[in-house]
Amino acid sequence: MQYVIIGNGVAGTHAAESIRSLDPHGVITLIAAEEDAPYCRPMISMLLEGSAAAAQLPIRGPDFYDALKIDAVIGERVRAIDVAARTVTTDAGRRFAFERLLIASGADPRPIKARGLHLENLFFMRTAAQVRAMLRALPACRRALVLGGGLVGFKAAYALMRRGLAVTLLIRSGHPLSMQVDPQAGAMILASLQEQGLTVRVQAEVTAFEGQTTVRCAHLSDGSTVPCDLVVIGKGVLPALDFVPREAIAVDLGVLVDQYLETSAAGIFAAGDAAEAHDIARKTRWVNAIWPEAVTQGRLAGMNMAGRPTPYRGSLGRNVIRIFDLDVMSGGLVNPPPDARYTVLQHHDPGRRRYRKLVFRYDRLVGMVLVNAIEQGGVLLSLIQGEIPIRMRREALMAPTFNFRQLLPATA
Repeated sequence: MQYVIIGNGVAGTHAAESIRSLDPHGVITLIAAEEDAPYCRPMISMLLEGSAAAAQLPIRGPDFYDALKIDAVIGERVRAIDVAARTVTTDAGRRFAFERLLIASGADPRPIKARGLHLENLFFMRTAAQVRAMLRALPACRRALVLGGGLVGFKAAYALMRRGLAVTLLIRSGHPLSMQVDPQAGAMILASLQEQGLTVRVQAEVTAFEGQTTVRCAHLSDGSTVPCDLVVIGKGVLPALDFVPREAIAVDLGVLVDQYLETSAAGIFAAGDAAEAHDIARKTRWVNAIWPEAVTQGRLAGMNMAGRPTPYRGSLGRNVIRIFDLDVMSGGLVNPPPDARYTVLQHHDPGRRRYRKLVFRYDRLVGMVLVNAIEQGGVLLSLIQGEIPIRMRREALMAPTFNFRQLLPATA
C-alpha cells in the first residue's frame, strides 16, 4: 500500500504512527513545507517569551522518520493533487503516487488588507521559524503592535511584554477572545489586561503601515496612529488548502469529511486544522483548529487509511488559558443564537472575580464559560461530549458548591 501524508504537524505525525502500527510494510511518504521536525506548535509563544528553549519544542526524536521507515520530503509544499491519476505534485516539481492520501496540511495565518505590508519587522506567529525570525529582530525593538484579540494575539502580546516591550493590542471586536468567550467574560479579560499595563484598542483595524525599510508606525481605521517597530499579525488562521481541487474534493472552509475522516474522494482523508468535521455541540460541520482534536483526528485517520474502520464521534472546541490573575476555560457553543431551543444560565461574582455561564439546548449542556474556579471544567466538558441529559432543576447548577460530577453516569 502506498500512503502519502501532507503535513508533519501533530495530525500527520499521529497518522503516520497509526498507519505503521497496523501496516508494517506499507510505503509511507510524508511531505511537509516546514523544515522543522515535528514540534509542539502551542509552545512557540513560550519560545518567544523566553520560558521555553528551542530544544523543548520537538514532540518526536531525531530518528522519528527513520524509525517508522518514512520517506520524508521536507521543505517542499504540495502544489496540486490529481485525484484521477492518484498523484500529488510539490512546488519542486516532484510527483508522488498514492493509494491512500491524508490532507493534514494545517492552516495558514489569515492575511490582512493594509498598505505597507512589504516593510520589515512585520511577522505572523504560526511557525517556529517565524518566532525565530522575531527573536532575531527583538534587540532593536521597543514598541510592539499586536493585531488580533484571539489566543495567538494574547500570547504574542504577553510574550513581548515579558521581553520588556511596550505593547499595544489591537482588536476588531469589542473584547478579547471573542471566539472563545462571551461579552461578560471578555470584559473581565479586557480589564485584567489593562490592569497589567497592556494597552488595548478595541473596534479598530490597521489600514496602513509606515516606515522606510522597517515599520515605524501603523495607521488605524479610527484615524489615529500607533508608533511601533515590531508588528505581530495574529488575526486567526485559514485551512491551508490552495492545492486541493474543489471540483474533485468537497471543500467549505475546510475539507469536508465523514465519520471516518474520509473526504468526498474515495481513499483521500483529511485531519487536523485542514478538516471540517461534525461538531458535537453545534450539530453541524465545523473547523475546530485545536491541538487535541488534531491528535485524535490524525490517529483515527491513520487507522482508517490502514484498513481498520474506526469512526470519529466529532470535534468539540475548548480552551483553557491563564490570563494574568484570571483562569479562563470555555467549551462548546458559548454564544448561542437567539433561539427558543437554547437556555442560558449565568452567574457573576465581581468581588471574587468569578463568572460561570452554561448553555443548554433543550436538556443537554452544549456550552460553558468559566472564569476562575474552573476546577469542574473537565466534568462540564464530559457532559457536553457525552451529550448527557440534565434531568434536575438547572438553577441548582449555578450554586458555587454544586458538584457536577453527580450528573455523570455511574460508569463514567
